[in-house]
Amino acid sequence: MAKPVEIPVYLFTGFLESGKTKFIQDTFKDKRFNSGEHTLLVLCEEGVEEYDTDHPMMENVHILPIENEEDLTAEKLGEWQKIHRVDRVVIEYNGMWMLQNLYDNMPAGWMVYQEVMMADYNTFLSYNRNMRQLMYDKLQSCEMVMLNRAPVGCDKMEIHKVVRGVSRGTDIGYDYVDGSFDYDEIEDPLPFDLDAPVVEIKDEDYALWYRDLTEDLKKYEGKTVRFKGRAVTKHKSLRNCFILGRHVMTCCEADITFMGLACVGYDAGKLQNGEWYTVTAKIKIEYHSVYGRKGPVLHVTEVTKEEAPQQELATFY
Repeated sequence: MAKPVEIPVYLFTGFLESGKTKFIQDTFKDKRFNSGEHTLLVLCEEGVEEYDTDHPMMENVHILPIENEEDLTAEKLGEWQKIHRVDRVVIEYNGMWMLQNLYDNMPAGWMVYQEVMMADYNTFLSYNRNMRQLMYDKLQSCEMVMLNRAPVGCDKMEIHKVVRGVSRGTDIGYDYVDGSFDYDEIEDPLPFDLDAPVVEIKDEDYALWYRDLTEDLKKYEGKTVRFKGRAVTKHKSLRNCFILGRHVMTCCEADITFMGLACVGYDAGKLQNGEWYTVTAKIKIEYHSVYGRKGPVLHVTEVTKEEAPQQELATFY
């Protein structure tokens, strides 16, 4: 069976009036991007801005409007790909639709080459407060967040915290009202000292530490850490060990997950299941049945019974 032709997809996400249409249209008018390739432009929402279809650079752009989410199907997209023999696809996605629906319905061979989230600086934080799940959905996979209509000299920190709470690799760009542009270059030092004899993890830093640990295991090999968590001692998978961790909310209440670490070298029978403890332990990266693979195994040297923290749920922001 022949391998499907690879079709690059340029995906632009964001909520209504975030500037997607203008940005895409300006991109089509740039000869560095558009030198006559047959492009399928999939429009998943109708905004205030309209495309200038009479512009010469739009001659080989074939527009497919998708008004209803259920109409976004692999069959329809594949049909338009064949009819117009497109070389690539640009998608202006509806901010109210979850991205998984798009991923599930992309025809064979379609590959997301670039994903940019467009946002209005003045409404970004409001959307994040009121539609956190939709915001998280768009932030978790995009390569860049473009903040439009930003006041010159604006405060970047709160937006920075929101984006970094989801992704540490996403670029953050600011398009200012005076026409200038720059990137967020705020440094993100870890809120704990990895060079300390004992790395002290504060309650409010657990989620960030857990993510950093699991993303960069080698950095923690041989480190001694101290942190507070809830003990899990009663589970059929536990033999001569226990788990210490916390419930973490990444996006919203629907995705709260217990994120724990395998602890060895201490009699789990001395602990009460579900109670809070502070553990001091040396991290070794080795195989453990709790993970079913290599992972951070905590070799415990000290355990202290604790009261529950003021905020039991750990978050990234």
